[in-house]
Amino acid sequence: MKIGVFDSGVGGLTVLKELVRKAPQAEYLYFGDTARLPYGSKSAETVARYTISACKFLRQHGAEMMVIACNTATSQALPQITEAMDVPVIGVVEPGADAAAKLTKSNKVAVIATAGTVGSQAYRRALAARGIEAHEQACPLFVPLVEEGWVDHPVTEQVAHVYMDEVFRNGSKETDVLVLGCTHYPLLRPLLRRVVPKHVAIVDSAESTAEAVAEKLGGASKSDTRNCKLSFFATDSVEKFRKLGERFMEQSLDNVQHIDLEP
Repeated sequence: MKIGVFDSGVGGLTVLKELVRKAPQAEYLYFGDTARLPYGSKSAETVARYTISACKFLRQHGAEMMVIACNTATSQALPQITEAMDVPVIGVVEPGADAAAKLTKSNKVAVIATAGTVGSQAYRRALAARGIEAHEQACPLFVPLVEEGWVDHPVTEQVAHVYMDEVFRNGSKETDVLVLGCTHYPLLRPLLRRVVPKHVAIVDSAESTAEAVAEKLGGASKSDTRNCKLSFFATDSVEKFRKLGERFMEQSLDNVQHIDLEP
């Protein structure tokens, strides 16, 4: 089965990495709309239009399922994307909320994400629908720090302390789950584990999304991940995508093509 994976840039590669681990029997087409990012500062209508055009491109290339590995696109435009497509569409918010709901004992969960995702309140609504109280915190400095490669840098740890102090000061003392609501954040998970209170479980929505896809495909596969076929499409510099992407995937990225979409 061919699966299309969409993101506004390279962050969604953390989702792809988990997909390859949990469902290596599928073939993956990854689309990074690097020429038009960031999506967080754009209107919901623009985000929907851009994402749908990319998904239609992936559909034309044979994708039989779409994974919207972009928190902004999922939180602002998932219903429109789903309606526009004639194949199943999975976003990153619901699987992350599901995983948090299974883990929390206090029904109090913290979510860290970009300002755009926090502003959409998508995680808050998804968790509220499961009877869980969510406290959301925007962490805008994390994305540039990750893209700089500073995933274990003292500066990043200082920034994480500032954000996490805020999360657990403003949030309930009973908060027992932290949801990583941005696809860049899994790279910070080891650092966050040192900073976040020990009793708090960390949910990676990239991992949860891959689990949801694997389930739809009939469960996790034992196929060799080395045989998994991957193709990449980027709307900006292929070299830049490859260089940054290899850090996210922790493997070399071959088969990256530059494509132009209508504005």
